[in-house]
Amino acid sequence: MSLKKLATVTAVALTSAVAMAGTATAELDLSGKTVEFVIPFSESGGSAKWANFYAPLLSEALPGQPTVVVKYMPGAGSTKGANWFQEQTYEDTQGALIFGSSGSTQFPYLLGDPRVRYEYKDWHVVLASGTGGVAYLPPDLAAKLDGLDASGLQDTDFIWGSQGATRLDLVPLLAWKMLGLNVEPVFGIKGRGDGRLMFERGEANVDYQTTSAYLANVVPLVENGQAVPWMTWGALDDNGNIVRDPTFPDIPTFKEVCEATPACSTEGDAWEAWKAFFIAGFPAQKMVFLPRGATQEAIDTYTNAFNKIISRPDFAEMSEPQLGKYPQMTGAAARKALELATSVPPSAKAFVINWLKEDYGVTLE
Repeated sequence: MSLKKLATVTAVALTSAVAMAGTATAELDLSGKTVEFVIPFSESGGSAKWANFYAPLLSEALPGQPTVVVKYMPGAGSTKGANWFQEQTYEDTQGALIFGSSGSTQFPYLLGDPRVRYEYKDWHVVLASGTGGVAYLPPDLAAKLDGLDASGLQDTDFIWGSQGATRLDLVPLLAWKMLGLNVEPVFGIKGRGDGRLMFERGEANVDYQTTSAYLANVVPLVENGQAVPWMTWGALDDNGNIVRDPTFPDIPTFKEVCEATPACSTEGDAWEAWKAFFIAGFPAQKMVFLPRGATQEAIDTYTNAFNKIISRPDFAEMSEPQLGKYPQMTGAAARKALELATSVPPSAKAFVINWLKEDYGVTLE
């Protein structure tokens, strides 16, 4: 399902929510409580920006207006926090705990990473946020580009800060390879914000950030002449084709750059694998969950709260400068987005597992 179709489902869901506004429904009373919004990354990345955008709005929208506090639990590319959340139950937390996942949480799950001890089927999604990603370069390397053709970068030795080959960073890693670039990843950073800091300090000479972090932290670098936007990963149209990211319509997509670079091809196993993991990682890249055992009352309470936020007349004005122009999904649309984000074709999984083993010595068993 494309971003636009998901957005349509969301619009229908919101219309239904508004129509039911006068219907009495049981909701949690969270008066006097503190809701912990756990993010399994550091405070410097896109997930932190996303969570901190929603936290005060959620506090206002939830019954009883509880305090919503963002708590960071970085480690192991987000699997540490996700494994911790798997052990939590609704019975113990009573609606005062929510968890924010990202593509870097979804990819280890998709690939069967042995460190994964969490199961998405046990969790209850109440919001799914689409997003994008932008790759950028230092000005001296951007000058080597011949239009969209990246061939001029093939003699450059790149250093890049990465959370790990099985995280969301898989998407740019495979893109770098397809373009014929020599990129040496420095694995083990705790969040994409740490990769941006490496770029700022001159320790890395290529980077990418998801939309919220790019808008907040990289646009100033671009304005100061320290960075040049290179390409986005793109978005999906109604037919599943990759098109320009609606937040960055003036920046070419990886597909366009690939088509213009002789070493790269938008046909074959590598392309199909890249596209499958892009779809799994970005149209529903960030999601909010209640823990296992959540009651329908709790699910409805949080769903209604997010619906109130999304349907605010000023929501687009508030969200677009921080989150970009992407669907914010609840209800059936969020559940469909979760399905999209936690499944890839077996052929794409097999290609990626073999590539990770050959290029990085990563064995998933």
